[in-house]
Amino acid sequence: MTGLLSSVMVPRVNVVRLSTDPSTPAWSWSAVADLIRLRNQSGTWLLLLPSLWSLVLSNQGRPPIWLLGVFILGAWVMRSLGVVLNDLADRHFDKHVTRTSHRPLASGRLVPRQARLVALGLGFLAAALVAPLNTLTILLSPVALFLAAIYPFSKRWIQLPQGVLGIAFGWGGIMAWAASRGTVEPPAWWLFLATICWAIAYDTIYALQDREDDRRIGVKSSAILFGEAVPVAVGLFLLGMVLCLVAAGQLSGLRMGYYAILTLLTGVFIWQVRRLRAPLTPQEAFIMFQQHVYAGVAILVGIWIGLDAPTP
Repeated sequence: MTGLLSSVMVPRVNVVRLSTDPSTPAWSWSAVADLIRLRNQSGTWLLLLPSLWSLVLSNQGRPPIWLLGVFILGAWVMRSLGVVLNDLADRHFDKHVTRTSHRPLASGRLVPRQARLVALGLGFLAAALVAPLNTLTILLSPVALFLAAIYPFSKRWIQLPQGVLGIAFGWGGIMAWAASRGTVEPPAWWLFLATICWAIAYDTIYALQDREDDRRIGVKSSAILFGEAVPVAVGLFLLGMVLCLVAAGQLSGLRMGYYAILTLLTGVFIWQVRRLRAPLTPQEAFIMFQQHVYAGVAILVGIWIGLDAPTP
């Protein structure tokens, strides 16, 4: 499914100059699309899936269609907002990293003022999506915005910024459960912990692409922190993820189909850990990272078939 979204192509269009300031580049829809990563939606899926786990589990396999729509669109909006904030924070670093030097702010195709306007528009859209939800979910929503804002700076402050990413991505699941039940019950917290472990694992793999550049410019990441122990660390966090998912399933009374899928996924994770023992090219690291989208979809299917939901 990620292939369908990541294959979205944005046609080239004429640019429009909305400012008389010669230092401001003309607005380009192509540049804005690149700013929000419209052509690559892997991050949207990874943000969305924990919310879908919560929506399906908390609604016994039948989440309201309107609530699904809110969280699907909300995941796209928040991921887009997150990458804009990330590029604003990292624009000076991105110039010196091979993989990111072409990004619109780093390359000068857009300036910070334009990116802030895009972020403002996305922020208003996010607020509009939250507005019809219940009071608890509205009260939880500022935490999501706070996490999106601080994540880019966590790469300067802490050795494990992937943990902040995991909290940010897992918070969507907490909000989804609150939106469904009006409270946050223990299975939701186990899904939250599973998401944190999962994000640390897959984003460590992702960070292998930039490890040498990050080390050179002083940006922190788990790939640098774990060093040669990356395979062991990734394996332990994936094990933690699976154990948290088992706990959520036990508390929710899920049937054997759920655990069968978790067993199959554990085999895939073992293969990934073994593969990490050998050097990876950046492209191989990115492909392994993308495989986690399919892992998240498999968990979603497992939750659905594991529920004792009534047939239509």
